[in-house]
Amino acid sequence: MSVAVEHIATDQPPDASKARDLDYGWQEGNQLELLENGEAYFAKVFDAMREAQREILLETFILFEDKVGHELKSILIEAAQRGVKVVASLDGFGCGELSPAFLGELAQAGVLVQMFDPAPKILGVRTNWFRRLHRKIVVVDATVAFIGGINFSADHLADFGPEAKQDYAVHIIGPAVADLHHFALAQSGRQVRSRRGWRRRQQRPSLWTTANGEGLVRLIYRDNLQHRDDIEEAYIHALSKAQKRVVIANAYFFPGYRLLREIRNAARRGVHVQLIMQGQPDVLLAKLAARMLYDYLLKDGVVIHEYCQRPLHGKVALVDDEWSTVGSSNLDPLSLSLNLEANVLIRDRAFNQQLYERLEVLAKNHCQTMPENRKPRLWLWRLTVGFLVFHVMRHFPALTGWLPAHKPRLKPFESQAHDC
Repeated sequence: MSVAVEHIATDQPPDASKARDLDYGWQEGNQLELLENGEAYFAKVFDAMREAQREILLETFILFEDKVGHELKSILIEAAQRGVKVVASLDGFGCGELSPAFLGELAQAGVLVQMFDPAPKILGVRTNWFRRLHRKIVVVDATVAFIGGINFSADHLADFGPEAKQDYAVHIIGPAVADLHHFALAQSGRQVRSRRGWRRRQQRPSLWTTANGEGLVRLIYRDNLQHRDDIEEAYIHALSKAQKRVVIANAYFFPGYRLLREIRNAARRGVHVQLIMQGQPDVLLAKLAARMLYDYLLKDGVVIHEYCQRPLHGKVALVDDEWSTVGSSNLDPLSLSLNLEANVLIRDRAFNQQLYERLEVLAKNHCQTMPENRKPRLWLWRLTVGFLVFHVMRHFPALTGWLPAHKPRLKPFESQAHDC
C-alpha cells in the first residue's frame, strides 16, 4: 500500500500570488503566556493537540525521530483517527533525515504531511541548504496558537544534557489566533477565506502601535517575495523609539549595518542596551561572526553577555516596558535574507516584564559579560580570519542569490507505507 506525502518546492505555496502583498494588523485583547524551553512548550502544545476537535496546523523546521518526535507522531495519528484535520508542514532540510516508515505512519492515519523543498542527497550530502522553511507555528482549532523558536526535538529538553538548547515561544489565545490560523492555512497551500485582518500593502499597518490596550499582538513574517525585510524593519523601528532599555537574546547574531547602527545609536542616547549571545554555540562560525561586531558595539556602551550554560537558541527581544517580539527569526543573513520566518510583535507590559525577568536571570547567573575596555583583536587576526569571516557573512545573501530560485509548485510524492 502506498501513501501520499506532498512535497512543496517553493518559497511560497501555490496561492502565494494572492497573499504576498497583504499584511496583518494589530489585534488587541489576547492572552499571552511565555513558554521557556521544551519542558513548558511541549506540555502545552501536546495538551492542546490532544484536545483538538477540528484541526491541527503545524509548521516546523526540525522534527527528529526521538522521544519528542515519537510523542508528537502518536498525538497527530490519534487526532487524525478521531476525525481531526491534521496538516504537518516540514522543512526538507531540517526534517530530511525522517524515515519513510515514520512519515508513512502519519500519512496512513490521514495526516497530510508536506515537505518543503525536498532534495535528494548527492554523494551523501544534502543540497537544499538555503531558503529554508524556518518557521515554528502550531494552531489548534483556530482558537489557540503557539509561535517561537522551539523545534520538535529532544535537544530542547534539559535531560538531553549539556547540549540542550535554551529557547522561547509564546502561547496565544484571542483575536490574533485568527491571523495565525489564516497565515498557516495560506502557507500550507490550503484554501482560505478572506480575513479583514489582512490589508493591502499600500495600507500596511504601523509596526509600532500607540494603542493603550493590553495583549496587543501583530503577526509579521519574512518571505522571498514582498515581505523580505519586515522582521528586520520591525527591529529597526522599535530600536529607534527605545527610551529606557533594550534586551536582545538571539542565537545567531550578524545583522546588517542599519540594524547595528540603531543598536549603537540607542546606547549612545542613554538607553541601557543588553545583547545576550551564544557563548557555547552549536555552530562555531556563529560565535566567530558575532565577535567581529563586539568592538563596534562595546565602545558605544552596549552591554554584551555570552550565555555559557548551554547553547542559546532563542530569538526574542524587548524594548522599554511594553514592546516584545518572539519568533523563529535569528538576526543573521540566513534569517534576514533567505529563510521563511515568522515572529509576533507584542505590546503588553506583563509579558514584557516576564520576558525581561527571565532574560535577567540568564544575564546575571549564566553569562560572562564582555568588558567595556576589551582590547581589540590582534591585528593579524583582524587582517586574516576576521576579515574573511566578516566579509563572507556580509555578502552571503548576495552570493546565495546567484543560486536558482525555487518555482512555486506542489508536487505529490508517493512513499511506500510500512506496517507498524
